[in-house]
Amino acid sequence: MSERVLDLTGVKRTFHQGRLDLEILRGVDLAVNKGEIVALVGPSGAGKSTLLHIAGLLEPPDAGDVAIGGQSCNGMDDDARTAMRRDHLGFVYQYHHLLPEFSALENVAIPGIISGLGRRQARERAKEILGWMGLEAREKHRPARLSGGEQQRVAIARALASKPTLLLADEPTGNLDPATAADVFEVLLKLVKGAGLAALVGTHNPELASRMDRAVRLEEGRLVDA
Repeated sequence: MSERVLDLTGVKRTFHQGRLDLEILRGVDLAVNKGEIVALVGPSGAGKSTLLHIAGLLEPPDAGDVAIGGQSCNGMDDDARTAMRRDHLGFVYQYHHLLPEFSALENVAIPGIISGLGRRQARERAKEILGWMGLEAREKHRPARLSGGEQQRVAIARALASKPTLLLADEPTGNLDPATAADVFEVLLKLVKGAGLAALVGTHNPELASRMDRAVRLEEGRLVDA
């Protein structure tokens, strides 16, 4: 039996703009299992980022439930939500958000240090992941000295540094040219599959979506099979 890592049940989210109520999510149900990579597709403004933020416990739904590893996150206080994100979740965004004053190695090691690893162990873990990314020779470089593709590889390595059970990615190759995007995405797929993670990846790219295990589409606030 598949092990569910992410469960969204009846998730709703409405934004209020003056007198207008914009229903972005109208009762989303989604399960993502261990070892499964799911593409989240849909047009701009459909609510993909909102759904990923809710799944990542960065904002609460107006209704419905988010469960990580079988544990409901409804009613958790800020400290508990922060601990859940730290211990179970990894995030990759369209822009890498690397800390410019730190090297690639230091950027990747920081999450491990925050999660409780010793500094030496966190650096060893960072070196290992950067090696998987083919960035051994670039680990001492700061972000400004890395190409766009290299920066995004470092961002992926950082997301995996604390050994999450669920990876959430929002247009992780959206800022890259097609050839670089394909290369970076191949590395992402390989690492996620190799680690047996669950992953939910928001993308506009139908070619990338077709390479994942399955795809779901946001339409009028609900998910349908793509």
